[in-house]
Amino acid sequence: MTAVHIPVLSAELLELLDRSAADRSEDRPAAEGRGAAKPVVGRRPGQTAIDCTFGGGGHARLLAERLGPDGTLIAIDRDPVAEERFMELAEDITCSARFIRGGYAEALRLLVREGTRADLVCFDLGMSSMQIDTRERGFSYSYDAPLDMRMDPRQELTAREIVATWDERRLAGILREFGEERHAAAIARAIVRRRAQAPIETTQQLVDLIGSAIPIPARFAAGHPAKRTFQALRIAVNDELGQLDSALPLAWELLREGGVLAGISFQSLEDRRVKRFLAERAQGCICPPDLPVCGCGREPEAALLTRRAIMPSAEETARNSRAASARLRGATKLSSPSRNPGGRA
Repeated sequence: MTAVHIPVLSAELLELLDRSAADRSEDRPAAEGRGAAKPVVGRRPGQTAIDCTFGGGGHARLLAERLGPDGTLIAIDRDPVAEERFMELAEDITCSARFIRGGYAEALRLLVREGTRADLVCFDLGMSSMQIDTRERGFSYSYDAPLDMRMDPRQELTAREIVATWDERRLAGILREFGEERHAAAIARAIVRRRAQAPIETTQQLVDLIGSAIPIPARFAAGHPAKRTFQALRIAVNDELGQLDSALPLAWELLREGGVLAGISFQSLEDRRVKRFLAERAQGCICPPDLPVCGCGREPEAALLTRRAIMPSAEETARNSRAASARLRGATKLSSPSRNPGGRA
C-alpha cells in the first residue's frame, strides 16, 4: 500500500474544528450580538466533510477518523493519482466515502445542484507533494522533465504550450500577476527570443533561460531564481486562482449553519483570496460609526476562527521544509441573519 501522506497543519486544522465561534478571546472574536453552533466536525453522527483537494489523502484520513461510521467524506481532485490514493483510503475507513474527479469549482457546483449539505469544507491549495515528486509531471525546477504542469492530464493546455505560443506581453503579464516576478518583462522577452531559435521543451531549458535573463545579483538572492516563474506557469495552466474564486462562494453555500470553511494556502495570492472572502462574510454593520441606529441592516454571515493566519510550528517546519509557507484560516457559518430594529447590527 502507498505510504501514508503526512499533511501540513493537520493538528491545527483539527483544533480549528473544535473551536467555538462564540468564544470571546483575542484570537477568536465572536460575531457581535450573535452566536453560532459549536463547530465540532466529526463529533456528531451523520456529519459530512468535503475535502476539495484530496491529494495524498492525509487530511482526508484524519477527517474520516473523526466522522466515524455514520459520517460521509467527499473527496475532490482532478489528478488521477489522487483517485488511486482515494481507493486505497476507502478500504481503510469506516465512514461513507465518495470521490469526484475534477476541478473543485466544478465538483462543488455539482454538489450544490444535488442539494448536498456539509459540516466542513476544506482546501489545501497549491501542488501536492506527490505532484512535486513525480518528475515527469514537470512541476519542479529541481530536476529536468518535460514542461507539463497539468494537474489533470486530460486537459490540453500545458506549460510547454504557454511558453511556445503566448506572446511576450501575455507571458510577462502572468509572470507578474501569478508569480509576482520582478523581472517578468526580461524573462518573457528572453523566452520569445529563445523559442524563435529552438523550442523550449524541458524544465531545465527554462531554468537555464531564466538564469541568463535576470540580473546576476537576483540569481543568488533568497530562493531559487525560477521559483516565481514556475509558480506562475502552474497557476496559469491549471487556472488555480479562477478555480478558487469560483469555489469559495460555492463552498459557503454548501455549509450548514455552524459548519466550518477552512483553507490552507502556500502563497500570498491564494491566502489573500481566502482571507478576503472570510472577512467579507464576517463583516457586520457598515453604517458610519456616529449613526445611532443601523440603517444598512447588514449582519455577519460568519464568525472568524482565526484573526491572523495559523502558521506551522518550528517542529513541523523542521520535519517538512515544504510546510514553511503554509497559512491556515477558517470561519464558522452563522445562523440566518435576523433583523435588529432600533439598534446596530
